[in-house]
Amino acid sequence: MPAQLKRIDIRLDGEFGALPDDPTGLLEDLTVFLSARAPQGWEELPSPDGGLVVRVHLEDHPLADALARDLRRRWPGLDIAQETIEREDWGASWMEFFTPIEIGGRFEIVPPWLAQADHHGREAIVIEPKMAFGTGHHPTTALCLEALTVVAAGGGIAPGGRFLDLGTGTGILGIGLCKLGLTGVGLDIDPQAIACAAENAKANAVAERFSLAVGSLNCLPAAARFEIVVANILAGPLREMAGELVLRLAPGAPLVLSGILTGQAGAVADAYVSLGLDAPEERRQDEWSALIFRTSGT
Repeated sequence: MPAQLKRIDIRLDGEFGALPDDPTGLLEDLTVFLSARAPQGWEELPSPDGGLVVRVHLEDHPLADALARDLRRRWPGLDIAQETIEREDWGASWMEFFTPIEIGGRFEIVPPWLAQADHHGREAIVIEPKMAFGTGHHPTTALCLEALTVVAAGGGIAPGGRFLDLGTGTGILGIGLCKLGLTGVGLDIDPQAIACAAENAKANAVAERFSLAVGSLNCLPAAARFEIVVANILAGPLREMAGELVLRLAPGAPLVLSGILTGQAGAVADAYVSLGLDAPEERRQDEWSALIFRTSGT
């Protein structure tokens, strides 16, 4: 494994400082662009001048240089900084950045070095982010975990049920569902994410109840149905796979979708309502939305 990583910082300020007034502009285009080239995800960090820095970490190989080059070609005026960092330095920066997060009064997301701390009566989810997406710091992940606590509190899911976590990343959502008493499957198209999710499942003592596989919905048996489905990916793919996702819902199963910019939420909701689901509850954080569909028990 290489000792170095590439860090790419994309600064959205100055001429490109349309955030937060135009959350569906540049950030939406950049999110779609990065989703195909950085499946392990990225950080969105506030900059001192009130803008936003989108930070990507990649292995130090030609693909990282190609990403920076493609970004500059696509947005020639964008402020893009690229540097090589030691893997140890990257780990140290995570130790500084990754602080515990309380979500929904039910969960506390903690790094491994705080696993034995006092979690104040909340269920601890231990996450080692490594190079996969999903630490709870990004609004899309936080919104999904909060949605799970809401659904569970309302009786929408019960221990013993089966879940599907599509785009599992670090496995954080599947681990949360395991800690709510369910068992299930996590899928991701990125092998690195699946490896990370497997380590996190083991660290949380849920590996026996959380199956993981590289791939998408076509990995599942045709007859597989789940008592809850969560998908934290992107608006475009969520619209495209609406029919397939709805078919994976057991009678009465809730569906939680995120990775959706607020300006895109209406179009995503319409795609699922057109298939017979009731209008969803929308939850927002910053410029991001999560949709909670509650289906009938027929």
